[in-house]
Amino acid sequence: MIFDYFDGIAEAIEFLMALGSIVGMLGLIIGIIGWLALGQFQRHKMLSVILVSIILLTVCGIHTGIKYFRIY
Repeated sequence: MIFDYFDGIAEAIEFLMALGSIVGMLGLIIGIIGWLALGQFQRHKMLSVILVSIILLTVCGIHTGIKYFRIY
């Protein structure tokens, strides 16, 4: 019974890592497009989005979300 609980926690952590990976990739793409297309004030915000996305990808891994959600 305790092992089922820990299995559930491990699956939840794996899902959150995969979700963080996907959000990081999308944030990086949106940040780069926004940085190229928007004005000066918005560029500063997009650099923040790019920085947070890089941190997410560093923590969660680049391929974790692709493997978990089977995106090929």
